Amino acid sequence: MIRYSIIHEKNPREILLLRGKGCRWRKCTFCDYHFDCSDDENANLNLNREVMSEVTGIYNHLEVINSGSFVELGEQLLIELAEICREKAIYTLHFECHWLYRNSIPRWREIFAKHGTTLKIKTGVESFDYNFREKFLQKGISEKNPAKIAENFNECCLLFGLTGQTEESMRYDIETGLKYFERICVNIFVKNSTPLVPDEKVIEIFTRKIMPDYADNERVDILLNNTDFGVGGENNE
Repeated sequence: MIRYSIIHEKNPREILLLRGKGCRWRKCTFCDYHFDCSDDENANLNLNREVMSEVTGIYNHLEVINSGSFVELGEQLLIELAEICREKAIYTLHFECHWLYRNSIPRWREIFAKHGTTLKIKTGVESFDYNFREKFLQKGISEKNPAKIAENFNECCLLFGLTGQTEESMRYDIETGLKYFERICVNIFVKNSTPLVPDEKVIEIFTRKIMPDYADNERVDILLNNTDFGVGGENNE
């Protein structure tokens, strides 16, 4: 598993894929990322310390993902990461977090701020169509109002490429995300171990009609494959 990479182009930053106990929610119909987990805290700490040792601070900007929420990495690991951010002059750190943990975010913002690091918290909204999101994707976000969701988070992920999505619905999701969040990340669904399959017609609509309008937008990341940030997948180990 590739766990360290550097993004040199849009929003330059280092990126880490760490491992925790796994996503607490685990009900999203499209997701199997939570399989990258372990209940062995010592093994997780050892692995994550090795990955974190690669941080150089080249852009003073870091993103950490962990196939779940950052709080699931554990208190000790997060404190160690805050210290690394101080040592490497990481001024901005992006984390991912499920809606379930929204009330835990302010405490960690304060802790990292004491080390000179501002947290930018991203959440997987996937869609602002409440019924599609909750009845089909089963995201577990009880709030319907995008503005209310954005009160807890700085950035959001959107998921495209599923049957039922249209050009209109995808544009609505993007524009809503840009209205209420600092940044958005558009993920195109790829086949995984869940029963869902990508809808190639929907993906074609996105890549042909929508993507050209946002590809150069500095506030929009677009991942046609889930390894486009350079982490995940397999290395030669």
